[in-house]
Amino acid sequence: MQPYFFPYIGYFQLIGSVDKFVLLDDVNFINQGWINRNRILINNSDFVFTVPINKVSQNILIKETFIIKDNKWKSKFLRTLELAYKKAPSFDEAFPVISGIIHFNELNLSSYIYNSLTILSAYLGIETSIVPTSTAYNNAHLKAQDKIIDICLQEKAEHYINPIGGMELYSKSEFKRRNIYLSFIKSIPISYNQFGKEFIPWLSIIDVMMFNSREAISDFLKQYSLVENE
Repeated sequence: MQPYFFPYIGYFQLIGSVDKFVLLDDVNFINQGWINRNRILINNSDFVFTVPINKVSQNILIKETFIIKDNKWKSKFLRTLELAYKKAPSFDEAFPVISGIIHFNELNLSSYIYNSLTILSAYLGIETSIVPTSTAYNNAHLKAQDKIIDICLQEKAEHYINPIGGMELYSKSEFKRRNIYLSFIKSIPISYNQFGKEFIPWLSIIDVMMFNSREAISDFLKQYSLVENE
């Protein structure tokens, strides 16, 4: 998967379902995607937050993308979170973890997100190894399915799991030909109390952390099924 910043819980279900999670950071940055942005709850509505990028371009790789040097966005974002979630039941436990991630002193976007995912995984009790493609596989010349299969072969993987949204991108027969079982993770709808208002689903993991204990989140992480591509 591409590195996403504070992604929704389905991303962490995927991390937790595998032995090794590979971050695709040697592929092109996608503007207006979920790499440097996500959604939180503000005044009972979803609000998109963004990590500001220096010279946004879809013609450069994620690993070549950098955050702006002005750190004012960090304090502004944390203040926004505090105002939005101060009264949430798990704020006191979750906010210091989130604050530490935000204040991490790194401008490279891929490294910044890698740090956040490792810290968040530890907080959620996930022990999966996370590896950026740019540091391990030397296959930046490969694209799409060929790249994924090459990574699986290098890892001697027996089973590759992808999000359900990628079902149309991969050929079951091609994976089977390489003795790799292919399946897709499908999240079961999750809901919880958001200040007693109408529930807004699939927000950033920040929202989940603010309203739920780690024990409750551990149960949420198991609420998925694995399906096959026909």
